Amino acid sequence: MSTLELQQISKSYQSVNVLDGIDLQVTPGSRTAIVGPSGSGKTTLLRIIAGFETPDSGKVILQGNPVFDRSTHVPAHKRGIGFVPQDGALFPHFTVAGNIAYGLKGSKQDKARRVDELMEMVALDRRLAQLWPHEISGGQQQRVALARALAQSPVLMLLDEPFSALDTALRASTRKAVAELLSQADIASILVTHDQSEALSFADQVAVMRAGKLAHVGPPQELYLRPIDEPTATFLGETLILSAYIEAGWADCALGRVKVDDATRRGQARIMLRPEQVTITPLPAAHHYPTHCLAKIISIDFAGFISTLTLSIVQLEKIVEIKTISREGLHVGLRVDLTIVGQAHIFAE
Repeated sequence: MSTLELQQISKSYQSVNVLDGIDLQVTPGSRTAIVGPSGSGKTTLLRIIAGFETPDSGKVILQGNPVFDRSTHVPAHKRGIGFVPQDGALFPHFTVAGNIAYGLKGSKQDKARRVDELMEMVALDRRLAQLWPHEISGGQQQRVALARALAQSPVLMLLDEPFSALDTALRASTRKAVAELLSQADIASILVTHDQSEALSFADQVAVMRAGKLAHVGPPQELYLRPIDEPTATFLGETLILSAYIEAGWADCALGRVKVDDATRRGQARIMLRPEQVTITPLPAAHHYPTHCLAKIISIDFAGFISTLTLSIVQLEKIVEIKTISREGLHVGLRVDLTIVGQAHIFAE
């Protein structure tokens, strides 16, 4: 039985369709990331799951029981769902301990014991318990918000871009810690984010949302290496997309002959490679017979760790752009050998 099942969820504001027939399943203990650009509908979908907004149609089923359909509308506070908003939304007039204890029932001693357990669970130093929210760091504030949500023993945790306000290094470490914590607690979770790398690293199921629809749902590696279409491919990371002729498991393209991931296809198609699949080897000036594909660097856009090389494919008189790790020795006019690692992905017809 799924922890959460969405069936044909639709929502519009006036004449604008925000969500259009969303279907999604979340299994127990799993981590799902809904990723998409601003305005794609992902936060609206999260708020519908939480019960903060009502869809126009469809079903929301939680642990086999409908919490929304034509005849049912379970309010947010009765759904057993934890919610961590983007800014943490801590109560400024409550201490750290007071924020975590908010909504807990029982004696003062029982609450204090539960707060201690939760602070240990989210790796918060107990010495922070009597501090005010403005006296702790952004990462600590997010852990307090998570502890407060965990205090209610939710069946599902919703995370609305909770790491976006943190600096890069803290964002990565906090994201990893939260993912490990949710796994250890065996709580299913849904993260909403516009950060592709965050979605791919956090989740074991990624759902790419575009214009109110889920374009592709699946494991992170599947979406990254075998995306359903070109917009999904380019949204999830840097790509090299080429026109090609496919036959017998090979593509003839601007990079020469490249092995593809579907031996049954034949004819004209579009193929995709990720930058890490292209190995660039500088050639000596006197070298005339490259093993794979000879190209010449005609411009370099240096951006620190990554450089974008504009290459002229000598044999085919084609121009391609390839992103690669920056290194010394690459310069305009240099001839290089391009080697493809692995298979190119063929987009569906």
